[in-house]
This record gives sequence, structure tokens and C-alpha cells, in this order.
Amino acid sequence: MRKQLLDKIAEILEVDSVAIEDALSSFEEWDSLTGLSIIAMVYGDYSKKVSYEQLKNFTTIGDLVTYVLD
Repeated sequence: MRKQLLDKIAEILEVDSVAIEDALSSFEEWDSLTGLSIIAMVYGDYSKKVSYEQLKNFTTIGDLVTYVLD
């Protein structure tokens, strides 16, 4: 499940892959529209709500993954 989530995040960020330690802000595609895409994916695929405010507080891919999978 973790690998699937990482693949989905990479697809949204338009990169080949992401790592747990990657900073969200380090991605060229990281902007408010990408954030909304991640929020929609998390809710649609994992039935977990995340607000844009929460998302802005995540520093790394790992922060997002932990939130979604816990």
C-alpha cells in the first residue's frame, strides 16, 4: 500500500519516483493546484480527509504518507 501511495504522489508531482525523505517544496510541480490534486487523491483512494492547511504543514513526502496510512 505504501508503494502504491508513493507512486500516486510521484504521478501527481510529474516525476518518476519519490522518496520518504524528499521535501515537498523541492518539487518543481509543488503548488496549490498540485496540493488540491493530492487532497482529492487521498480522499478518493484512501477515504481520508486532509485539508489544504494540514497539507501545507507537511514538510516531507513521509509526513504525508504517515498521515494517510495511519
